[in-house]
Amino acid sequence: MTLMLRLYAAAMQAFHAIAPNLLWHRAARNKEDPARLNERLGIAGKPRPDGPLIWLHGVSVGESLSALPVINQLLNDHPDLHILVTTATTTSAEILSQRLPARAVHQYAPLDTPQAVTKFLDHWHPDLAVFIESDLWPNLLRGLDQRRITRLLISARITAKTHQGWQNIRRSMQSLLKGFALILPQDSGSDQRLRDMVGAEAEQMGPLANLKTIGAPLPDDAQKREALEALFAGRTVILAASTHPTEEAYIATALEDILRQTGALLVIAPRHPVRAEAIRLDLEALGFRISQRSKLDSPSAETHIYLADTLGELGVFFRLADMVIMAGSFSEKIGGHNPLEAARLGKAVITGPDLYNWDAVYQQMFDAGAAFRVSGRQELGFLAQGLIDNPAALLDAHRIAQALAQREAGTLDTVMAHLKPFLPGNAPTPDDESHEAADAA
Repeated sequence: MTLMLRLYAAAMQAFHAIAPNLLWHRAARNKEDPARLNERLGIAGKPRPDGPLIWLHGVSVGESLSALPVINQLLNDHPDLHILVTTATTTSAEILSQRLPARAVHQYAPLDTPQAVTKFLDHWHPDLAVFIESDLWPNLLRGLDQRRITRLLISARITAKTHQGWQNIRRSMQSLLKGFALILPQDSGSDQRLRDMVGAEAEQMGPLANLKTIGAPLPDDAQKREALEALFAGRTVILAASTHPTEEAYIATALEDILRQTGALLVIAPRHPVRAEAIRLDLEALGFRISQRSKLDSPSAETHIYLADTLGELGVFFRLADMVIMAGSFSEKIGGHNPLEAARLGKAVITGPDLYNWDAVYQQMFDAGAAFRVSGRQELGFLAQGLIDNPAALLDAHRIAQALAQREAGTLDTVMAHLKPFLPGNAPTPDDESHEAADAA
């Protein structure tokens, strides 16, 4: 290890002593699941299944859901295989509990202390570790290397800001990245930055493959959808999907004239439904009439906003929407959310200016005419009104969006073809020489 990695390991070993208290403080703020804090300390909440086990890790909702097509394909192709999925957020855990297939189990990712990592890996001891995007933890990667467990990085996303920060610890990051047997970058920018870090040869670099472009359509519930359709009574439905703090009031005030004068209904689906009460109070203070789904409120003709503060129903609301506004793009530091969730269900999207997490996908949609970008509140109101006044143009954009989403289907085949050599039964054990080289870095 480099000196930097040795210092980091020592610091995290000391940190482990106070980690339980910090986890309890986070649980008190709804940032951890109090019933499953032991998992964050590496103590498994479930037994390891017999037979081959592949571990997939993504930090949150987007990364873990993007892996579902890969998970389903692996389990369909290998009846003896089991899959462990780890994430770090409570929202992702709740959604995955509804979406993971049989023979796939969710656990919270361990903290990156040597003690937690050791307990986690000693219990699960996966045959293959697959990391999604960029949630890389040195002690966890080191633990895999010590156990000779092959690790892969797929749909790898490295921003220019991250790459710049890595220059301060370049040798350490090189030693970590070189330990991956395969890296599939998400986009051309990530590909260039990773090749710069890995080195000129970069033998483990594969083709571009963005998992978020191959996700399955969000699930439907026909009974719920038909009941909601009756409640909405033929009104124009505008969905604000995956909103974050400040965005609810921003979008509602931008659309205020439309809501008050045309009878359109704004459906707000917050990214974190635990914020529902605060959202309702904020919007009522602005003079909007709110109905809240979790309280079984039925929207009346006077309702301006329907607060969809539930999990697992976003697919229903996408299908009901006449117009979709993808949030996470009107406030700083979020970087947007996946517009293909809407496109797969035949819906074009309106987005704000902050899209750094989804630049490549959005650029394709802008170029095709399947998405519209606005720079401010007034522009959002003008665009929404223009699309309401020109339904034919909106329908054309919807059709283009669905066609674009369907063109990405081949990405899954690319990912599976490159995973195949590393699957249990196919992959050679990493040789000692490669690990000695990583140790000396």
